[in-house]
Amino acid sequence: MAQLLNTVAVVTGGGRGIGREIARQQARDGAKVAVLARTAVEIEETVSLIEGEGGRAIALTVDVTDYSSVESAFIRIAAELGPVDTLVNNHGSFRAFGPIWDCDPRDWWRDVEINLQGTFHTCRAASPAMIARGRGRIVNLVGGGTGNSFPHGSGYASSKAAIMRLTECLNDTTIGHGVLAFAVDPGLVRSAMTEMQLSSEAGKTYLPGIQQLFDDGVDIDPSRAALLIADIADGRFDVLAGRLLRGVDDRDALEKEMHSVVAADGRALRFSALEQLKL
Repeated sequence: MAQLLNTVAVVTGGGRGIGREIARQQARDGAKVAVLARTAVEIEETVSLIEGEGGRAIALTVDVTDYSSVESAFIRIAAELGPVDTLVNNHGSFRAFGPIWDCDPRDWWRDVEINLQGTFHTCRAASPAMIARGRGRIVNLVGGGTGNSFPHGSGYASSKAAIMRLTECLNDTTIGHGVLAFAVDPGLVRSAMTEMQLSSEAGKTYLPGIQQLFDDGVDIDPSRAALLIADIADGRFDVLAGRLLRGVDDRDALEKEMHSVVAADGRALRFSALEQLKL
């Protein structure tokens, strides 16, 4: 079913893992896809896979922490594929493991730069054209530590919680112009990031729970997030704009519950009702 026919999607971090599956699903559903990442060979392979399935895609080597690089990429995307309808920010970094006094300050800040600043850059580059056209959807991937403490992953967690708040702020700013923003937690997926956590000495020392979760059978297929994001791109979950959706969600059940979620002001970063009364 080509539910995204005649649309244009941008997927960052699209060279492997979750991002590759998101890009392929967007193409399967009819979108023309711009695949962005820093490693050319990986995004070219993603494009080859999409083209092998009959889709259309282009690969752009981009450093999301460099705004001029991001801006140039969006100019090229508009020229080669057309105006962007869907932006999926899947890029991510998680290299600083351990208590803050053991983390390399450069690694800790680099996680924040890639995750948070990179998302700000792409949102800034994409949103003006979306606003001018009166439509568009932006999906920002979050993850562990977004809504709870993650002591030995503080840089990653801080950046992902900030992306959640950025998503809320962005949506509240653009929703009146027809542009909606969503946060998606794909769940625990075997990826290059988790493999590094499993194999590195710091990961083994400070994040043993990751291996335990995999041993217990927790391993979310990336197709779940990809299918969810395709539904978001198609407008199925517009009621939940500004809120968190999860790869593990039953999409049919979520659709039935989404008005209740909004009524309860759920799936958002909030103080409790009692705490708000004290502010």
